[in-house]
Amino acid sequence: MKLKQLIFLPFVLLLCITACQNHDYSPKPKAYFRIVFPEKKYTNFTEPVPFSFEYPIYATVEQDQSRDARKNWYNLHFKQFNGFLHLTYYDVSGKGEYDEMVEDARKLAFKHTIKASAIDQKIINYPSRKVYGIYYAIEGNTASSVQFFLTDSAKHYFRGALYFNERPQYDSIAPVVNFIKKDIDTLIATFMWKN
Repeated sequence: MKLKQLIFLPFVLLLCITACQNHDYSPKPKAYFRIVFPEKKYTNFTEPVPFSFEYPIYATVEQDQSRDARKNWYNLHFKQFNGFLHLTYYDVSGKGEYDEMVEDARKLAFKHTIKASAIDQKIINYPSRKVYGIYYAIEGNTASSVQFFLTDSAKHYFRGALYFNERPQYDSIAPVVNFIKKDIDTLIATFMWKN
């Protein structure tokens, strides 16, 4: 009997040791890459156009090359984030045209209502510089997360819309959107008409 116990004991110990291990192989959720944000520094937009503003040094200003592009249309390209702020400028010839442009900006922002979880509007009002407008913060899986327009209510109209060259996934781009929103706020806060 002693011999049987000696042979049986290692098998019991081996069984106990192997049975105590946890083999739970549940899949890990997908994660996103860590984003390293550059230091915030700004430079002046110096093109010969009817407006000026400050933009971040880690972005490049490029003339809009799209088929429908007009004079004084630019893209503020954020290469590191694969996104751009599309900037358009129009001369305003009358009240009717001004009203139409303001309504178009509202329609373009609220076109995202289907996919947006929220659209917040903020009035832009800098009377000392004659800069007025509306800022639209759009949350959710939409093509554009930020849109705004600026005007002097008489002869100038400037519009901006933030886009990314990726399929919209708000939770993955939210940190980048929040980072770029501060740059857009600086652009608006430093925006001036030249004439």
